[in-house]
Amino acid sequence: MEDKMKQRTKKYFLFFIFLSLTFFGIGEAQQKKAKPPEFKLTIDSIMAGSELVGNAPSSISWSVDGTKLYLRWQKPGEKSAELYAVTKTEASPQKISLDDLLKLPPLPARTFGRFRGFGLFGVEIRFDKAEKRALIVRGGDISLLDIPSGKITELTLTDERDSNANFSFDQEKIYFTSQNNLFLLSLKDGSLRQLTSFSKRTPPPSKKPDDVEKWYSDQQKELFQEFSKAAERMGQRGMPPFLGSSSQRKPFFLGEGQEVASLELSPDEKYVLFTISENMPEAKSTIVPNYVTRSGYTETIESHTKAAQSSREFKAGIMAVSSGEVKWVDYNQGERKIFPSIVYWSPDGKKCALTASSEDRKDEWLLLLEPQSGKTSVVENVHDDAWVGPFGLTNIGWYPDSQSLYYISEKDGYAHLYRASLDGKEKAKLTEGKFEVSQALLSKDRTKWYLSSNEEHPGESHFYSMPVEGGKRTKITSMTGQNEVFLSPDESHLAILYSSSRKPPELYIQPNKPGAEAKQLTLSTTEEFRSCAWYEPEVISFKARDRVDIYARIFKPKKWDPLKPAVIFIHGAGYLQNAHKGWSTYFHEYMFHNFLMEKGYLILDIDYRGSSGYGRDFRTAIYRYMGGKDLDDIVDAADFLVKKLNV
Repeated sequence: MEDKMKQRTKKYFLFFIFLSLTFFGIGEAQQKKAKPPEFKLTIDSIMAGSELVGNAPSSISWSVDGTKLYLRWQKPGEKSAELYAVTKTEASPQKISLDDLLKLPPLPARTFGRFRGFGLFGVEIRFDKAEKRALIVRGGDISLLDIPSGKITELTLTDERDSNANFSFDQEKIYFTSQNNLFLLSLKDGSLRQLTSFSKRTPPPSKKPDDVEKWYSDQQKELFQEFSKAAERMGQRGMPPFLGSSSQRKPFFLGEGQEVASLELSPDEKYVLFTISENMPEAKSTIVPNYVTRSGYTETIESHTKAAQSSREFKAGIMAVSSGEVKWVDYNQGERKIFPSIVYWSPDGKKCALTASSEDRKDEWLLLLEPQSGKTSVVENVHDDAWVGPFGLTNIGWYPDSQSLYYISEKDGYAHLYRASLDGKEKAKLTEGKFEVSQALLSKDRTKWYLSSNEEHPGESHFYSMPVEGGKRTKITSMTGQNEVFLSPDESHLAILYSSSRKPPELYIQPNKPGAEAKQLTLSTTEEFRSCAWYEPEVISFKARDRVDIYARIFKPKKWDPLKPAVIFIHGAGYLQNAHKGWSTYFHEYMFHNFLMEKGYLILDIDYRGSSGYGRDFRTAIYRYMGGKDLDDIVDAADFLVKKLNV
């Protein structure tokens, strides 16, 4: 019995050894197989681009019910970008088709609150107020989706391309653009009504009658007075007048080079606000020679016009639906050229705001429009002797009571959130400080604001909440770097496109609570990229000669030898920020900085004057003097390196 036990024990022991050797052998083989290729910093490897760095997620949006998070993503190893969805039960992105997405369509990103639509792969989506129905424009035809049931009804199926479909204010009809005109389609009985009469046909020549023809016309009126009186009496009783004029709308004949740029129906369906764009024949485009061509001959590339000219002119008007009568929008600016922009109807449908800018880019206006007359009154005017920037007047919206407007403006030096009365006399600044608010959204319960800003640091972007009347802000995101936030429909979660200085953008999800943990959903970089210990530069600042703080990224070798030279990197693109704590758009150069560091060089990546992220004065300091303060900042950076770091 004892011998049998010993033999059995020996067999088990030998079997265990066999399993152990097999297991660890396989594990070692797997480890060897899984080990990423050793990455070497060379010029060739740096220029590999997306094959090394990967492709960041894009087109991020929540489904209308908030149960899915959609993204467009080229997963490592895949040849092209595909649509993916993340759900609460399946946190890892799963491929979906466009048809699957349209069964539960995406809401527009909840950052700028005006648009109730979404565009993706050539598909337009617009929701009704209750977000229970959606209009889908695909291939130039319009369908109606009933979201709860998933039923899709084709509304138009024609050879003409229909576009810009939207629900009417009463939600019982839809309006859309086709062949330069606006149409109204009833969802109750399917009746179709044309609302505008824009035409590219040549208008009939107006012939002035000669003396004889005028004499005959006057005589007919005199001889047949009784017929005229009878026709007038019949018309007053609501009967069709005898030999009366047609009730057809007066056509608007488009001239050569004119196009209808936009059409917007008023809530009462009495007016259509439109924009006409027109080629400017006197505007001359610049020509750029292209020397490296397939033909071997120098070819030319037509570029934009010079700064003093515009290639197209835009004009806004209001057409009466019943008569076709047109009134042009009056900006009270005389002969000054004005570019119309976006129309904002109030929640109650009774008021209309619109934005406009001057051709010289020195003024932007937020105006209140009277559709009946075309007259405007100023709610806000932002003027800049240099030029009005991207944050001059943006993120515009109505308060729910339709009695005031909100907007972001850098009119006082930094981009901040404002509230204004409709007459423009009462204005409240809801945020204040030496930082920029880039986005603002009023919560669904109207008790607070959600904001994106660089309040924490000029090189960081974070998501905040703030009481509706302003005051203390609460930071919700906590990852150091750049956080681009997409708020879920019920405001319970944040989808975050996050990057740091050494990690390209990835998608995360986080509960909408301060300091909550953010969970990573995508991994876009290659194993080869992740195998390299990329350097995390410090963002520093130094004083320029005029005592302004200049920010820069510094790449300093571990064994810094002051006898080694330094390199100052100067980003291009004009109005751009590069000395931040997120992934740089100049990622090839970022990798080259790592390459130079390996050779012992110190690198300073500087945001000179004219860069973004630092307010209005920093942006416009180069006005009419490029090579002035921007160059001074580079020279002062070299001086800083010599004095502080012994370069």
